[in-house]
Amino acid sequence: MGSAKMHNDNWDDLRFVLTVAETGSVSAAARTLGVNHATVLRRVAAFEETHGTDVFERSQQGYRLRADRAHVIEAARDASQAMRRVAHLLRSDGLGHGEILRVTSTDTFCTTVLADGAGELEQALSPHRLSLLSSNAHLDMARLQADVAVRPAMSVPTDMQGEHAADLGFAVYARDEGEDRWLGLAGVLHRSAPARWLAETVSPQEIGNSADSFVALCRMAKAGQGAAILPCILGDDAPGLRRVERGFPDMEVPIWVLCHRDLAGAARLRRCIGAVAGLLSSRAARLRGSAA
Repeated sequence: MGSAKMHNDNWDDLRFVLTVAETGSVSAAARTLGVNHATVLRRVAAFEETHGTDVFERSQQGYRLRADRAHVIEAARDASQAMRRVAHLLRSDGLGHGEILRVTSTDTFCTTVLADGAGELEQALSPHRLSLLSSNAHLDMARLQADVAVRPAMSVPTDMQGEHAADLGFAVYARDEGEDRWLGLAGVLHRSAPARWLAETVSPQEIGNSADSFVALCRMAKAGQGAAILPCILGDDAPGLRRVERGFPDMEVPIWVLCHRDLAGAARLRRCIGAVAGLLSSRAARLRGSAA
């Protein structure tokens, strides 16, 4: 009896640890679980003491999942999902309801190919569901801010693993052929390949307004504020914009579908990566810009 109670206590403590990791804070976990702040702290501390290791980094900003504990939380999530599935099967007609798979990408992808293909992904991933997280800044995959990332990049970070699904083409777009002013790339876009070309080729005096979002730059170009370097999947579908010659070279950036390397063995993530990569591959011509 004592051994069974210890097992149950450990599982219950793990549930508190998982909720803190998924919600991002002790306070949010307490609200989710319907308990007070002190109870969450006590349960997390009990789990860490039992296993002789810390799961979270403590700071004035709160609790932050340690990067080397992501696989622990992934295993806890699998166990939690299995328990929920058992309970659901016992009280229903035997059909599982799946879980939410969080896919993060830039606003360019989230407002085009991923949003358009969300229905296809839902069918491919059933009974799981999809949650798109639009962020031009990279979310921290090691701390489970998202499950799968879709990223245009010349290379894959060493802590990530996945598939090269397609290539993202770029071109220059403007409302009028004679537009001689440029729109700049700011913030996280400042490190992109188009931004490097712009910095090396165009005088700063020729660049007007700027933005850290290709979606925003597309609307600015449509408003006649200047010529913008845009992903072809945005520019080609934008009414009122045309491709213009500005000496811009043929430019393509690989599109990767990735997860954290420590979680690459998880079946649900492999399935999600395969489905998203398949969706992007089926739109390869549009993404590259050759379908215009």
